[in-house]
Amino acid sequence: MAYLNDAEHAQVSAAVAAAELESAGEIVTVLADQSDGYSDIQLAWSVLVGTLALAAFTLMPDFYLRLVEWLFGGWNHEWTTREILSLALAGFVVKFAGTWLIQLWRPLKFALIPAPIKQGRVRDAAVRHFKVGAERRTHGRTGVLIYLSMREHRAEIVADAAIATQVSAEVWGEAMADMLVHIREGRIADGLSAGIADVGAVLSEHFPRAEDDSNELPDRLIEV
Repeated sequence: MAYLNDAEHAQVSAAVAAAELESAGEIVTVLADQSDGYSDIQLAWSVLVGTLALAAFTLMPDFYLRLVEWLFGGWNHEWTTREILSLALAGFVVKFAGTWLIQLWRPLKFALIPAPIKQGRVRDAAVRHFKVGAERRTHGRTGVLIYLSMREHRAEIVADAAIATQVSAEVWGEAMADMLVHIREGRIADGLSAGIADVGAVLSEHFPRAEDDSNELPDRLIEV
């Protein structure tokens, strides 16, 4: 799913190029639709709901047996052990399958994912992209990744070793805040550009550009 058009891609690329003019740092930007499939969370909710249904049947078997008899218009029925176990299993399967299927609607699926899990998965994805696209790929190990994950409404900034030793994680807070102000209003390219400008300002302070500095990483935005 593409979130930005060609003009907005060009805007972000220009912001990266401008930010790198005053520093030896290299900025990589990644825009992701989502950072994980969360199939394990979908499975966990399905198992939980199915298990709760099974527990309810175990606690009140007579109620559910009479309910089944009423639904099918039957007389009082002498339930065998096999029939009871089959009914319990059927209830579990129906609840499990129903919960799995309704989570195929992504807004509900993401609403059911706990915030700490979202944050952790986004962070993990950002680090993976950083290792592939920026880590140790610059001469002075001065790469920075700005990662934005749309479905989770999360962003991360990951810095290479040389930067991490001189710039604490808290310093990137202003860049994150400036970026998210625009993104919350639906202006993704403006948000990324603002974040890039702030990161560039930090890099220029700690890693000023040398006369022989060259552009080592592409300026373009990567959408995944």
